[in-house]
Parts: sequence; structure tokens; C-alpha cells
Amino acid sequence: KNYVTLTKNNESYELPIQSIIAVKGFHYAQLVIDEGTSTENVPIFKSEIFYIEVSESVNAINQAPSGYDQWIEIANAKLYEIDNLNITGIFFYDLALLQLKHELNLKTDLVWNQTYMVNNYKTCNYYHSKGVKYALLGKEITLEEVIEITSKTTIIPMVEVISMPSVAFSKRTLITNYYKDLNKEGTNRLIVEEKTTHQTYQITEDENGTNFFLNSITNGTIVIKDLFENKIPYIIMREYGIDSNLFTEIVHDTKEYIKGNCQDASYITKYEKLGNDTNFFFKKTIYRVKKNG
Repeated sequence: KNYVTLTKNNESYELPIQSIIAVKGFHYAQLVIDEGTSTENVPIFKSEIFYIEVSESVNAINQAPSGYDQWIEIANAKLYEIDNLNITGIFFYDLALLQLKHELNLKTDLVWNQTYMVNNYKTCNYYHSKGVKYALLGKEITLEEVIEITSKTTIIPMVEVISMPSVAFSKRTLITNYYKDLNKEGTNRLIVEEKTTHQTYQITEDENGTNFFLNSITNGTIVIKDLFENKIPYIIMREYGIDSNLFTEIVHDTKEYIKGNCQDASYITKYEKLGNDTNFFFKKTIYRVKKNG
């Protein structure tokens, strides 16, 4: 059975395993979702849309006159506009969005997207109790932890499997300020190396602020079978940092891999070309406070 049975408000419904969210930009994410099977047991796919809470909405709020009332008026207008698009959900970081959803009685579902804070099933269950339908699990947890959270949460989980991971964002124009301080002309993109681990990061600046990315592609193709077998409903793949034609090919091949119950090992071999960086899927993140002296 290729469906997860979920219960909400005493009503049961089924969600396909595995649905693919392919993010090809910063505004919208195309969701390729298996809506059922034909009499020949061949999956039937349709498309839905998720809205990514950045860019135009952020710009509008940033440009608002000072004061809470002006900010909230613009946010409300944007949310009404999005709600009328009949999209599947909104990825959100700012918890104000959850409050506004209730105050405005919006029908669009929400995806809790607070990066590394989405790391345990109890907090996921709390946000589900507050009306959040989905959660994008943090990229800093292991595959084992992802599976444990999924088995114990009431929220619908999503897992990012292929991407150039975003590690930080600032509204400040940090690259511009850096070159101003040096009194030099610069670009809107830098590659920097962390001295201890020698990990490199890609830093880009645009009209919204400054983005920090790991300077390598996370290749999670090897974990898709485990996610499938453990009934994790959604996987996310992000185009940023990947050739557009290659990304389209990856989405197509991943659909076929999932339709075949993740049995075709040639899929894994083919995408070894993405590299062998599996991020934190197989290594635990340990934060240690440095002792003085």
C-alpha cells in the first residue's frame, strides 16, 4: 500500500508516498503529487502549488512605512491575495503568519519552516494542534531521527533530499558593506572558507538581503528508499545551484524511481554525479560549548 492514512478532526484521509515538491525558484514550488491509481495500478499525477514566503511579500513589507499598523495592513493584503490563488500551502518562518491565518480565517494550509528548529516530534505535534498542517523537517537531523519524528508526529512531514542547503539569511547588504569597508568595487557573490573545517560557503546578495549556502549539493537520492518505506509523504528538491535541464531530469527520474517502489538501483548510480555529500543524514550534529582557557 503506497499511502499514509492520517486522521484529523476524527476524519481519515490518505496521502501518497512519495510526493515530490520541486522548487524551481524563490516564489512558488511545483508539487508533483500522486492522487491515486488507475485500474492498472499506475499512479495518476496532478500538480499543486505551494507558496514560498519570501521575495515579493518580503519586499512589500520592508518598504512599508514605519509602524505596526502599516506592516500588518500590507501583510493582510498579501495573505488575502495568496489565499485567493487556491494553492496548497504557504511555507512560513515568522510565527506571526500562524496568528494571521487564524485572525483572517484563511483557508490555505501552512508549512512550518523554521529550519533547524523543526527537529522533534513533540514540537511538531504542538504546531499541528495550533492548526499547522505540514512541517519541513530540519536539515541538521539524521535519517534515523527523521524516521522517528515521522512515526510519532501528527503533522505531515516533508524532507529536503536534493539541494544546495541554505544555512543563513540576513536582511542586511553584507557583501556591499564588505566591499565598501575595503573601498573596493565588488560583485554580489562570494565564496568563503571556514578556517577550521575548510568547508566553503557561497554568499549571494540580492534586493531582499544576503543568503548563505553550503557550497556543495546535498545528494539525498540514497535516502529516498528509506523515506518511502517509512511512509514519509513528501520530499523536496531545490533547483538552486543545479543546471536547469539536469534538475528537470532529476525530478522526472525520481518520479519513475518512486513509481517503481524505489527498486531501480541504477537511479542511485546515475546521480552519483551530484556528489557524495549527504549532509547530516548519516552524521549527528553535536554542539559543544567551548570552555574558557
